[in-house]
Amino acid sequence: MSALDPIELQVLSGALRAACEEMGAVLIRSAHSSNIKERRDASTALFDRDGEMTMQAEHIPVHLGSMPAAVQAVLGEDHRDGASWVLNDPFAGGTHLPDITVITPVLSIDGGELLGFAANRAHHADVGGRIPGSMPADSRTLAEEGVVIDPRRLDAAALHEISRQMRQPAEREADLRAQLAANRLGAQRLRELAGRLGSRRLHEGTDAVLDYAERRTRACIEALGDGERSAEDVLEAPEGELALRVRATVAGDRLTLDFGGSAGRHEGNLNCPLAVTRSACLFAVRVLTDPDIPPSAGAYRPIEIVAPRGSILNAVASRTGVDDAPAVAAGNVETSSRVADLVLTAFGRAQGQGTMNNLTLGDRTFAYYETLGGGQGACADADGPSGVHVAMSNTLNTPVEALEREFPLRVVEYALRRGSGGAGAHRGGDGVVREIEALRELTFSLIAERRRRAPRGAAGGEDGLRGRDLLDGVPIPGKLSGVLREGGRLRVETPGGGGCGQAEGSRHG
Repeated sequence: MSALDPIELQVLSGALRAACEEMGAVLIRSAHSSNIKERRDASTALFDRDGEMTMQAEHIPVHLGSMPAAVQAVLGEDHRDGASWVLNDPFAGGTHLPDITVITPVLSIDGGELLGFAANRAHHADVGGRIPGSMPADSRTLAEEGVVIDPRRLDAAALHEISRQMRQPAEREADLRAQLAANRLGAQRLRELAGRLGSRRLHEGTDAVLDYAERRTRACIEALGDGERSAEDVLEAPEGELALRVRATVAGDRLTLDFGGSAGRHEGNLNCPLAVTRSACLFAVRVLTDPDIPPSAGAYRPIEIVAPRGSILNAVASRTGVDDAPAVAAGNVETSSRVADLVLTAFGRAQGQGTMNNLTLGDRTFAYYETLGGGQGACADADGPSGVHVAMSNTLNTPVEALEREFPLRVVEYALRRGSGGAGAHRGGDGVVREIEALRELTFSLIAERRRRAPRGAAGGEDGLRGRDLLDGVPIPGKLSGVLREGGRLRVETPGGGGCGQAEGSRHG
């Protein structure tokens, strides 16, 4: 067979991307929980028969960069047509426990050949654990955070068993079925491509897509210029600050990101499995290179990521089981955000809000989870956008109408936090204000960053404002679990992004 010509390459790349986007539409429109159907906290991708990601939809960066580890966790199993796999174990391909991954092998029409895999990951509003929403701000072990699902087949019995260990089991089961439906669509599209091209030509084509993405990424890395760059930052742990460090080395068309010198294992829940750290790095590199490069495993080949085993950025499972395994609830959402900031800072970019502002609310009858948007850092040629879910999140908000209709909550205020972006030749984006009133007594958990240290500006631009949180008008820490009384109000003011370049007439710097 001849190699793909440029037109064939673009057509196949577009077909794979369209299939992933269609999978996402099926998942979002079939789901029952507001977190998936409204906030779109879910991601979809296709993989080849070797477990390499051939294409992903433009969904949640922290999901997609780590999903290859989930596919690798089941790659060597005995695969049968229609027999899907499920997992959420952070140390076996997962991220944190609410993110449940469903993987479906795709066999040829005659069932004789493995064509690849369809996979998706969705953040479930609850997966059991100590508090509704399964995101305790003060968890210290994995067991406190919910049900751990080791890689297993997702048949009818498993679907029932898993969902019954969680709050709102009917909703959990419905969302899992939506994930299965999305994968069935992906499998159908992959089989259709194999039917038109032949399986051999399909494999050659996906290999060509990976190689093309690699070539373009290498060219972009080379354009960054050889040399070593570094950056330091901190995580705002309840007990103090935890150091994060990166040394970024560009050598020709390769990039090495070395996190040596970062903090060790956190006794709380800011720990990151290596797959999550990798996700944050790959997102940052995508920002630094060219977002039009096909998002695939090929684009990641020129990048090496080094993090000391057992450190906060390479958490490992405990030999004694989940009761002593590192807690990771905040690592997936907050530490990943800081890692992305760290890499971008090393290359001179202004920082965005650097947090997802995670909030869970619930009781024995429901669990609600949302992340809140904020300001993005300014660029050398543009202001930062305001009120968006930046970096590792990329979700939507929950519309006020949907939130108030479905939950015992009232939105008192939802607005831009005017003036919170850093000044500069180009301003950082503004954060948001979200104040919620409980219509009955609820448990809440807040996990947020950038409450002590502001997002930094670049090239003379000023810092954005720090975030702030209030419970009934009284300031509270950015990481706190507690009770929101009936009529009580929780107010979250999210950070603004850093500015870029010195503003005309500014005395800054």
